[in-house]
Amino acid sequence: MKWTYDWLKDYLTTTASPDVISETLTRIGLEVEDVDAPVAPVAARIVECRAHENSDHLHVLMVDDGSGTPRQVVCGAPNARVGLVSALARPGCKIGGNEIKSGKLRGVLSDGMMCSARELGIGDDHDGIIELPDSTVLGMPVVDAPVVFDAGITPNRPDYLSVMGIARDLAAAGAGTFRAPSAPHQFQVKSDRHVDIQTPTCPTYRFCEIHGIKNVKSPRLIASRLAAIGINPKNVAVDTTNYICYDMGQPMHCFDADLVRGNIVVRMARPGEEFTDLFGNNHTLTDADMVIADDAGILAVAGVIGGARAMTGDDTTNIILESAYFDPVSVRKTAKRMGLSTDASYRYERGIDPTINGAALARAANMIMDAAGGEIVGSGFAGKMVTPNVKIEYNPALLRKKTGIDMDPQTQKQILSALDFVVRDDGGVWTIYPTTARVDIQIPENIVAELVRLYGYDQIAGATAHGAAPMAAAAQELNLGVKRQLVARGLSECVSFGFGNAAAEALLSEKASVMVANPITADLNTARNGLLGNMLNAIANNEKRGYGDLNLFELGTVFDGDMPGDQHTQLVIARTGMTAPRHWLGRSRVVDVFDAKADVIALMQGQKVTVVTDNPSKWAHPFRWGAVMQGNKKIAEFGQLHPNIARAWKIKNPVMITIVDDVAALPKTRRRGNVTLTDFQPITRDFAFITDADFPAATLVATAAAADNRIIDTVIFDAFDMGDGKKSIAFTITIMPRENMSDADLQQLQSAVIDRVESKCPARIRDK
Repeated sequence: MKWTYDWLKDYLTTTASPDVISETLTRIGLEVEDVDAPVAPVAARIVECRAHENSDHLHVLMVDDGSGTPRQVVCGAPNARVGLVSALARPGCKIGGNEIKSGKLRGVLSDGMMCSARELGIGDDHDGIIELPDSTVLGMPVVDAPVVFDAGITPNRPDYLSVMGIARDLAAAGAGTFRAPSAPHQFQVKSDRHVDIQTPTCPTYRFCEIHGIKNVKSPRLIASRLAAIGINPKNVAVDTTNYICYDMGQPMHCFDADLVRGNIVVRMARPGEEFTDLFGNNHTLTDADMVIADDAGILAVAGVIGGARAMTGDDTTNIILESAYFDPVSVRKTAKRMGLSTDASYRYERGIDPTINGAALARAANMIMDAAGGEIVGSGFAGKMVTPNVKIEYNPALLRKKTGIDMDPQTQKQILSALDFVVRDDGGVWTIYPTTARVDIQIPENIVAELVRLYGYDQIAGATAHGAAPMAAAAQELNLGVKRQLVARGLSECVSFGFGNAAAEALLSEKASVMVANPITADLNTARNGLLGNMLNAIANNEKRGYGDLNLFELGTVFDGDMPGDQHTQLVIARTGMTAPRHWLGRSRVVDVFDAKADVIALMQGQKVTVVTDNPSKWAHPFRWGAVMQGNKKIAEFGQLHPNIARAWKIKNPVMITIVDDVAALPKTRRRGNVTLTDFQPITRDFAFITDADFPAATLVATAAAADNRIIDTVIFDAFDMGDGKKSIAFTITIMPRENMSDADLQQLQSAVIDRVESKCPARIRDK
């Protein structure tokens, strides 16, 4: 959507600069992608004129543009002469869509361009450069160079597809005062034609017939605004319909009345009916396409594109203006089938204000008659006035409940009123009637979204809804800690879509799938009930491309049902192929189930667990699977992927899987990995402990690391069997001091490590 700054001011009284307007719109939800503020041509006097040495028709001019420094310009205009005041486009100006730059013409530098009336867009004269009065102030802009905004419109905000809608939202955000358009002069002239609506997909159809117009070029204001946003001006009738489309958001069409045979019929096309659009393209229609027709056939495809037979040209003197409301679904289906996206279909598909077609028709008719003359000889209306009766029951306390924002009811009411919503306070619960331009407002949560949007997303950082934010922060800290642990174990994070495939989920588990009513693709037809399916897709795709050695994990949300709260965070780890790349020091090995078990044990951080091997999951190899338990609670499961499952995904390498179904069940990760950098160098110390041969080394090392929060890393560098059921484990700890540490401080920390390991584990410090 493009519009100009001066156009916006038709509806918004403001002193805000274009940059402030852009920032405000982006803050409240309309992302402004570009603000083009072109350089305007200025008045300049020719102070020197000499012939170009390499040309028989070019002149080399020295011009005074009011800056105090003469500028050299090469010009071929026959009327160029000393003393003439004309228009100078300096480097950076855009003329005819092209940016002016400094350069050489036949070997002579030209630092700008002198312009004709046609090049400035203010006349047809192109025989020479424009001649301005001698009294013109040098350096002053000769023509307006409108500032053009370009914004990306989201599908849920069709009101942003009009300058009037954008102005209304800016006013609600405090960027100015909304200036409502004055009511146009209405007309009630009965027409000899009438409209026959034969389909419910057209609730409202209006037209008026104007005779005796001179379909000349549009007034400068309309033409310049359309040109600035990329629409080539044609004539008064066509330009006015395009202007109203962007100005008010009401698509319109203009027919040559002399080429319309009889009455107007709104109907569905007959299967196989042929239609030629205004660009000369032929289409074969179906009975799902809504058309505007007369006694001779189709005039236009409703809401999409006009036809060639009754199109308006420069020689048209009698016109029929159409202003209607068409069903968004019908227009979208036809536009997609025809492969067309027009300004009209783009707006109808998203939903326009169904109440403005009358005002738009009256305004367009008055604009045309003001510029081109003529008179209204008839008007018609068919169908019914569509008046949406959206009524939302809203409790002001809902905002606090949903977002944690404490906003008093009076402030809420002021924001809603600024949006042109009608608020009726019936004692506690409000009844809200949104403006008809906001077809997206349907439920109380929409009201909450509007309040938060205009209140400011930057104001809600500390808000908590029922204590949800602290809980969310704790969950984020846990998740981040888990990710750090896994990365430290050589795993790479994998991120997939939040959707799954029902057939794949049925192969992997007995859990019911949560079906999606309107999936983005046929293969992603569920809200994923687990992460394993997408992980196997990633492994299969990598293996197919020659990358069979993978160490991946994904931590994300999975869905238990289709209701709010029916979700939790799951973790899946996958290892496949070789444990390490080929190396001259020794041979690597294929990953096995014990690698998966080691991942789980590391995540448990030394907590006592038991492993059971009965009732393996559907995805797992029946004899290479285990579940990690704490009492009767299953914390995680690990194992090798079942061969049948591997074949279903065409995976050849053995795959080891670890699944933590509820990450919240994991012990809180200690903050050893979350290090604040200091000015002190890290310190390392080595330890060696003798422990039982069957005691996990990872548990012993994790216990040592928990002795002090200044310990940021641990690495095992030696392990050997001592016989008699004992083994030796040697490891290095890395300490990150926060202040100067004396020998006594280090000795105290070392003692704390030894005491913790000996008290928590069946181990003793090795003395030799």
